[in-house]
Amino acid sequence: MRTAALDVIRDEHQALAAMLRSLKMLLAQARREGQMPDFAVLRAMMFYVDEFPERLHHTKESELLFPRLRERAPEMGVTLSRLDNDHARGEAAVREVEHALLAFEVMGESRRAAFEQAVDRYVTAYLEHMAIEETEVLPAAQRLLTAADWAELDAAFSANRDPLTGHEPADEYRELFHTIVHDAPAPIGLGGGRAARH
Repeated sequence: MRTAALDVIRDEHQALAAMLRSLKMLLAQARREGQMPDFAVLRAMMFYVDEFPERLHHTKESELLFPRLRERAPEMGVTLSRLDNDHARGEAAVREVEHALLAFEVMGESRRAAFEQAVDRYVTAYLEHMAIEETEVLPAAQRLLTAADWAELDAAFSANRDPLTGHEPADEYRELFHTIVHDAPAPIGLGGGRAARH
């Protein structure tokens, strides 16, 4: 069964995975070239992660999707609790990476490795989290949830308007997404980067 909610969740997962991979690519490229990365792009990418997946996507999974699955599949309780814990810790995890980014930007080369390690930990944990949702949670939801469940989930998730999944950004986010799309490397951006254009 295909539903709007499942499409939105999968599209948002793909957009976030692409963003996280682009973040790592940007850092790897800067290290290879012996340059500082484009800090404005890094800040924009981290702000996106905090603003969209953390505040919209995770909240709806934890408040709407997971409770329904707990009712119908008690055996999934441990997995769902782990994912809920990841969601609850998400904001703190973003802050840790953002702090390491600020330290790198302000303190320079001496903080590069710490930031790269923070990004590696964050990206690895996030990709693992999404893989569990894709391979365990979403298939179980497809099997077990009712049409009434899906009607409510479809309405809730369809309200998400993540510009990286093809929606027009709201005016307040327009500049943010312009920066990301034009200055971040592929797969999320056009790959030029500010430094490459100067």
